[in-house]
Amino acid sequence: MWKQFMGKLSWKSMKSSSGGSGGGGSPPAKPPPPPSPRENGAAGKPNVSPPTPAGGAGAEVRSREDAFIQKVNICCVVYDFSDRGKDSPEKERKRQVLMSLVDCIGAAEEPLTEVMIAACVRMFAVNLFRVFPPKVRSGSTASETEEDEPFFDPSWYHLQVVYEFLLRFVTSPFVDPKVARKYVDSSFVSRLLDLFDSDDPRERDCLKTILHRIYGKFMGNRPFIRKAVSNIFYRFVFETDHHNGIAELLEVFGSVISGFAKPLKEEHKLFLWKALIPLHKPKMVGVYLPQLTYCITQFIEKEPKLAGTVIRGLLKYWPVTNSQKEMMFLGELEEVLELIDMAEFQKCMVPLFRRIANCLNSSHFQVAERALFLWNNEHLFDMISQNRQVILPLIYPALERNTRWHWNQSVLNVTMNVRKMFLDMDEKLLLSCQNNFQEEEEKRAATEERRRLMWEHLERSAARGYQPVIADTSFPSLPSSVRLVAPTVT
Repeated sequence: MWKQFMGKLSWKSMKSSSGGSGGGGSPPAKPPPPPSPRENGAAGKPNVSPPTPAGGAGAEVRSREDAFIQKVNICCVVYDFSDRGKDSPEKERKRQVLMSLVDCIGAAEEPLTEVMIAACVRMFAVNLFRVFPPKVRSGSTASETEEDEPFFDPSWYHLQVVYEFLLRFVTSPFVDPKVARKYVDSSFVSRLLDLFDSDDPRERDCLKTILHRIYGKFMGNRPFIRKAVSNIFYRFVFETDHHNGIAELLEVFGSVISGFAKPLKEEHKLFLWKALIPLHKPKMVGVYLPQLTYCITQFIEKEPKLAGTVIRGLLKYWPVTNSQKEMMFLGELEEVLELIDMAEFQKCMVPLFRRIANCLNSSHFQVAERALFLWNNEHLFDMISQNRQVILPLIYPALERNTRWHWNQSVLNVTMNVRKMFLDMDEKLLLSCQNNFQEEEEKRAATEERRRLMWEHLERSAARGYQPVIADTSFPSLPSSVRLVAPTVT
């Protein structure tokens, strides 16, 4: 089947290409050899010759390789797509050859030889691996939750077919992974990962699928892929603060993490702590937060003890002046708390509810309201009720300040509902917290009054021209008979 398909497809396309203009400087295809009488017999009669000997089979394989490699070499010519009218016939001819290669590898019935695999990988590298042009980014004016306006590469008309060919190549059962791994090596994968910074979302979507297939087929490359992606995250968080493909890389790793075996290896836990959690630091976290949250929840589902680690990481990178990020963090925090068990919750509940208390008193009403809505989560409410002796004294002052001084009526209403929940839960504890709050307020008021009186006293003293007495700090002079000796250094 392969011989018939390649014989018809390859030689026909080669004839048409040699008959017209040259395909971008590539050598013309050789015409097929004339059939011998022994092969075809008499004209118009079926072939009844004996089977082809071993030497003839090798010649057929070589001819198949030659036809395939000739087509691949035609596709190695790179054109300038910034000018649409330039080299239009050659560009279209190259695209037609690429599409024939895609059909060829999709209909293959025999394994690809090592020479064919090497030629394909070389063609992928020539067409795909390129340096992206610099782009002026308006990072200071854009919102953290909004992406830049998408850029569509003018060469996508051809790149799309190359990516389709690469995907067919990676997923084909006739491509031996042991042979292909010699060419789809760490250098190839590293340069493929660099393409995730492309401004074209269509290219990033194709790369996402291809990387996932490479990770699944070439098992020897998995540790390198994890390490290389970790390095991309490090550079993004601590150096560049901009990368277009973080969301796509996280989407790939969401499925990778779901396939981790239990118990988790130490390497995977370090990836969570050193690569994923620091991704909460950049301002543009809203662009990839859903994918990041999914990856983190996958880790917690694999090993619930990691929930405490995640919460401590969120508290470490908690935004102080960015209200939009704060609301995102509260949403992710609720998803993590739905998966946490009681033991881990008790380890981190004190710093956690101190931070939630600060959110309750936020002057941004959406932050305060989002923090109050945590009490609508049944699992979280059950854990709070079981640990109310510790939690209520931490958050009661924030609830009381909201009821007295918060400017937003919606926040005031929800605060009253939460306060009533605690009253129904444990009235005695609530009254005790209320008395403590009154005592603290009285102490604070007395301190403020003393401070005010002190400042008034200082102002009156300054108005009367009072000059404070400066103590004489001069040292007494030594007698002339005393000799000064330098200390001995030991």
